[in-house]
Amino acid sequence: MTPRPVLNRSLLALAGLVLLGGGLLILFAGLDIYRRHDLVPPTGWPLTTPDDVLLGSADRARWSSQGWWWPGVIAALALVALLALWWLLTQLRRRHPGALPVGGTPPQEGVELRDSALSDAIATEAGALPAVEHAAVRITGRPAHPRTRVALTLTPQASPGTVLHVLCDGPLRTARRSTGTPGMPTEVRLQVAGHKPHRAE
Repeated sequence: MTPRPVLNRSLLALAGLVLLGGGLLILFAGLDIYRRHDLVPPTGWPLTTPDDVLLGSADRARWSSQGWWWPGVIAALALVALLALWWLLTQLRRRHPGALPVGGTPPQEGVELRDSALSDAIATEAGALPAVEHAAVRITGRPAHPRTRVALTLTPQASPGTVLHVLCDGPLRTARRSTGTPGMPTEVRLQVAGHKPHRAE
């Protein structure tokens, strides 16, 4: 699973729990459940009976008389709105093609290949190469112009140039031939145990 879906699900779960908890506490006060069932409300919770309000008249007058109150409220609401808009735009911007047409664009007889399946196939084949300990592959870009990002962890005795040559002639060539996209750009990141990663294109 990519980091973005994990972050999305975590944020949605957190927002859902906050809204659910707040809604239940307000509902309990509105239906007077605390008094009817002899329940003890949370310590310091302002809403315990149907007549309670979250912010009383005295509190509203006290806070609104402060010079920083309204600018602070407006700034906080604007920040929340900007964060929500940024989150929405990041969801609309696809960072991976989803499905790749097999045999060029348009696909032959409607055949398509999931980008995750192609990346798994490349990673499996690349991971089996000599002197490669681990391989991770990600497909980005649009369906008509996909890009491949490969991260390889090499053994300390490996020759990066040789591994890169074998990678291009093996898994990457197979992927390009399978999808019918000979011009697929590829970025390869090589990392040797105990060394900093070296980037090659």
